[in-house]
Amino acid sequence: MEIERKFLVASLPDLNNVLFKELKQAYLSFEPEVRIRSLDNNLFYLAEKSTGDLLRGEIEPQIDIVSFQILTNLAQGRTITKTRYYVSLNNNLTAELDIYHGEFEGLITVETEFKSEKEANEFVVPSWYGREITYDRRYKNKNLARCSDEELKLLLSENRGNQRIRK
Repeated sequence: MEIERKFLVASLPDLNNVLFKELKQAYLSFEPEVRIRSLDNNLFYLAEKSTGDLLRGEIEPQIDIVSFQILTNLAQGRTITKTRYYVSLNNNLTAELDIYHGEFEGLITVETEFKSEKEANEFVVPSWYGREITYDRRYKNKNLARCSDEELKLLLSENRGNQRIRK
């Protein structure tokens, strides 16, 4: 079970010396949610996620590059590319900050995963986090992958309005 909260980013933290990975993901199915993902183009996964917001089931076995390449040809909607930074927070938590690329350029989100619902609800949100979007389904990656050009344009303009500082 995955327990996470998701936010827009109001201002970027210092990303010097922060571990990051390049992600590419595409969807084989939206209902149920089935996606493929590559990390730094050397680790590959096939994931199935349940519906939900704060709490979601997730199965994510690793696959080989050949399977990934074959499945890429079956993908639906937009392919999402982003750089994910792993920012250390208090209480042994990690912020997964995603800076999107390509047609999603300008979108920056951050997720924090928790061990329990109680921990998620007691989370003290860092000052650089922006508006919470955990329950805003428009920002789910599967919905970004299948949104219209007009919907994407609106989301990107909302995100720019949320940011105080851009590096």
